[in-house]
Amino acid sequence: MARLRFYLDENVPVEVARQLRARGIDVVTGGDLGLLGATDQVHLATALKQERVLCTYDADFLHLVATGAEHAGIVFGQQETHYIGEWVNWLSLMHAVYRSEEMWNRVEYL
Repeated sequence: MARLRFYLDENVPVEVARQLRARGIDVVTGGDLGLLGATDQVHLATALKQERVLCTYDADFLHLVATGAEHAGIVFGQQETHYIGEWVNWLSLMHAVYRSEEMWNRVEYL
């Protein structure tokens, strides 16, 4: 069973990625992949292709999956209430507990 790998869209602070990497967790950002400004569909497709859980504040992704878009998992937070430390703690816990197969087409709320 594969460990979780994360993809942070451009809405999630890059500091989250830095702190996760410091913990040995595999994470990329939209900026790492040169995808800043890409459409939500491109971000979702890239995360799926790389078998990464997409982490976002963007509710448009919830609408995409409600229409049946396949994904490798989504973690959704609310920008007004979820900050860097919460993202790092939650994603670290998920990484320790879940395997990638368990997140397939699943949405978790921060």
